[in-house]
Amino acid sequence: MFLMLCPIFTPASLFASDEALASEHAAKFAILLDTAIAQNLIAGGVVVVGNQDGIIATSARGQLNAAPGSPQLDERSIFDVASLTKVIATTPAVMKLVEEGRISLSDPVSRWFPEFAAPGYGEITILNLLTHTSGLQDIMVGAKQSMPDAIRKAAGQKYRQPAGSHFRYADINFILLGELVLRLTGETLDVFCQEQIYGPLGTEETMFLPPRELAAAIAPTAGTRAGVVQDLNARRLGGVAGHAGLFSSAYDLSRYARLMLGRGVIDDRRILSESVVAQMTTPYSCSQGEVLRGLGWDMESQYSAPKGSFFSAASFGHTGYSGSSIWIDPQQDLFVIMLTRRLNYSDTRNFNQLRRDVSTMASAAYRMPDEGLALTTRWEEAKITAQVLVAAETATQAPRRRTQVAARCSDKLQPRQRADRQLAKKDRGSRRLANSGVGPRVSRISKVAKADAAKTVHTGRKRRTLPKS
Repeated sequence: MFLMLCPIFTPASLFASDEALASEHAAKFAILLDTAIAQNLIAGGVVVVGNQDGIIATSARGQLNAAPGSPQLDERSIFDVASLTKVIATTPAVMKLVEEGRISLSDPVSRWFPEFAAPGYGEITILNLLTHTSGLQDIMVGAKQSMPDAIRKAAGQKYRQPAGSHFRYADINFILLGELVLRLTGETLDVFCQEQIYGPLGTEETMFLPPRELAAAIAPTAGTRAGVVQDLNARRLGGVAGHAGLFSSAYDLSRYARLMLGRGVIDDRRILSESVVAQMTTPYSCSQGEVLRGLGWDMESQYSAPKGSFFSAASFGHTGYSGSSIWIDPQQDLFVIMLTRRLNYSDTRNFNQLRRDVSTMASAAYRMPDEGLALTTRWEEAKITAQVLVAAETATQAPRRRTQVAARCSDKLQPRQRADRQLAKKDRGSRRLANSGVGPRVSRISKVAKADAAKTVHTGRKRRTLPKS
C-alpha cells in the first residue's frame, strides 16, 4: 500500500504533461465506475472534472443502452438529470426574475398563488421555496390532474411546520417555482431557460422534452424509454416542471459549472449577474444550523454525498435520483460531474458512497495549491486516494454470492433493465462478475479512506441516507 503512493511524489509525475496526468486520473475514475458496474449499481457512467477554464479530465464506462452495437458513453451522451433541473433550470430562471425586479425573495407565495392565502400558508415566501423551508410536503399528481389541480392539492394539505423553521426537501417547492416563471413571463420554463440561459450559454444537449429523433442519443433511465422523463409527477405535468424533466450531457453541465465558477461569466460573456450568483451560493442556515442551503443548491445536508472529503465549506452542488450529481467549489476552482445509468435504486447507501469516492479522488488530485497546507496533509490525501483505488479494484475482482435481496431485486427488473444488467456484466468479460449481486461490498471501498479523512479534515455529524438522491 505504501509503495503505491510513491509515484504521486516522484519527479517523473511532477513534470508529467497535463495530458498524461489527465489520462492517469481518468483511469482512476474508470476503476470506480467499473466497480459500480460490477456491483450492479449502474450500467455505465460518465465523470467529468474541470475548472473555470474548461474540462481537465473525463472518464466514461459502459454503453449508451443495451442494444447490440450501442455507442460507448462519453461526455456528450444525454441523460435525464432528474433533480438537477432544480439548479440548472428553475433556480437561475427565478433569480433572473429577481434580478429584473419582477419578484423579491421576500414576496409571499400567496401573492402569485391565491390558493396559499389561508392562515399559516401566507407566511411562505419565495426564499422558503428555494431553500426547502416552506414546510410543505410532497404530493403525488393524479393521472388526470393538471397544474392547477396539483397546486390546490398542495395547498390543501395539513400545514405542520412554520415556514422557515425547518428544512424539508420537497419537489413541490420547485414545482411551484417552475409555475411561477410561467405566470410572471407567459413562457413555460423550457422556453424561458432556452432563451435566457441555454442559448447564451451555448449548450446543445440541454433541453426539456427532447424530440424523438434524439432518442437514439439518450441514455435510457430505468423504467422509461429513452427521452422520457423518469419522474412520474414531471411526466403527468407534461414533461416540463420545476423539479425534474431536464435532459443534459456532462459537457453541457460543465459549461454551466464554469459559468458558476466565473461568477456569471463564461467565454467573456456575462449570462448571470455577479450578485445573482452570490445570492445563489450564500449559505442559509436551516433546522437550527444542522443544514446549510444555498438558493436551490445544497451546501451541507444529508444529501451532500458528492461533496466528498476535500471540497471546501464554500462548495455547493446537487444530486438527481436518476444517478446524476454536480458539485462546484469556487474556492478551489473545481467542479465534478457524474452522470450514470443507474440500476439499483434501493441501494442508496452504496450509490452515495460512489459519489463520495469520485469527488474525494477528484479534489485530492486537482484542488488548488494551498501554501498553508502542511505536506503531511497532502500525503494523507494521496494515501486516501490510493486506498480508495485498492479497495475498488479488490471489490471488482472478488467473486460474491447473490443475496436474497439481490435475487428479489433482479426478479422485479423490467426486461430492459435485465438487458442493461447483462450488458454491464459482459462488458467486464469475467464469469465471476456474472455472479455479482446487489450487496454491501461497495461500501467497503472507502471505509479506511473515510476514517483517514476524518483525521485530516473537519467533519460534521454523521449523515443519514435518505431515499431521495
